[in-house]
Amino acid sequence: MVAPPASDPHRFGRVDPDGTVWLITGSGERIIGSWQAGDTEAAFAHFGRRFDDLHTEVALMETRLESGSGDARKIKAAATALAESLPTAHVLGDVDALAARLSAIINHADEAAQAEKARREEYRAAQTARKEALAAEAEDLAANSTQWKAAGDRLREILEEWRTITGLDRKTDDALWKRYSAARETFNRRRGSHFAELDRERASARQAKEALCERAEELSSSTDWGPTSAAFRELLAEWKAAGRAAKDVDDALWQRFKAAQDVFFAARNAATAERDAEFRANAEAKEKLLAEAEKLDTSDLDAARAALRAIGEKWDAIGKVPRERAAELERRLRAVEKKIRDAPTRGVDPEAQARADQFRARAEQFERQAEKAAAAGREKDAAEARANAEQWRQWADAAAEALGKGR
Repeated sequence: MVAPPASDPHRFGRVDPDGTVWLITGSGERIIGSWQAGDTEAAFAHFGRRFDDLHTEVALMETRLESGSGDARKIKAAATALAESLPTAHVLGDVDALAARLSAIINHADEAAQAEKARREEYRAAQTARKEALAAEAEDLAANSTQWKAAGDRLREILEEWRTITGLDRKTDDALWKRYSAARETFNRRRGSHFAELDRERASARQAKEALCERAEELSSSTDWGPTSAAFRELLAEWKAAGRAAKDVDDALWQRFKAAQDVFFAARNAATAERDAEFRANAEAKEKLLAEAEKLDTSDLDAARAALRAIGEKWDAIGKVPRERAAELERRLRAVEKKIRDAPTRGVDPEAQARADQFRARAEQFERQAEKAAAAGREKDAAEARANAEQWRQWADAAAEALGKGR
């Protein structure tokens, strides 16, 4: 969308049939050009746009002067130059109004310059106050702080902030810098004296860490994974509390300690990976048993029950599976058991069948309790629930066998 013109060029000009373009002002008319490139409207549009450019330039000066974002003296010089060019400007528009606005800019520029000077002085005072506060803080740290790392970090932060503060006069800036520099030197001398006294403590730290390395190396071949992992955590805590030896010594001791630690944890991770692989293989074996169980034909219940018992024996012999698979696999096996248990039978005592079903339901109830207890880490409760489940399942199997004989 094209912006509307700053003023109507038709109101402030005319174009003769021969293409002569006239500007109309309060002081009369003057020729500003000859148009041969198109019709009359094209001439109005061309010289109107040129006026719009001047209008935009004046508006920008006004904005910068009012907001204080420009140098008032430079704005005044630019406004004066533009005002002097208006009598010969090749434009169509309200040149008189533009001249009046330029005159206002020129008249107010000195006042704006004074305001700008006051702002600069206020800014300089604020910047000076910032550096004075930083210098005072540095002097306090240099004289009183014993938090060497925190104080050293803060002195560096003060320096970084110091470098961002500008606008002070040179004399004041130099004096404040000398205060900060002297404070930093004082702090560095105090800190140097402090760490010189720590040399004797470094010898003690070296002895303590050498002993820790020996203990770590003794533990590195252990296969008692849980307790040894805890022992390594304790050694690491002692290491951190032992203090620091000289840097090269401390680095070498750490590499020795870490090497022993890495030997143990690499072996533990390998054992864990082997166990996980075994559990995954167990899960695959149980998947195959489930595939057999889920295909059992309930039309011959005796055969189906016998096959399921054989599958159950193989299932128990396989061993553990990954924890995240255990519940799913057990649920699938229980579903097969339920399908065979609920299959219709012929010539069976309903009460005996109900009793066998009740026994199996109790067994499943205790199995669910065992799963929940194991998931919560209550191994004792889980073991007790499994034992109860096994007892009820044996009774259920016996009842089912009796039903088969009575058919």
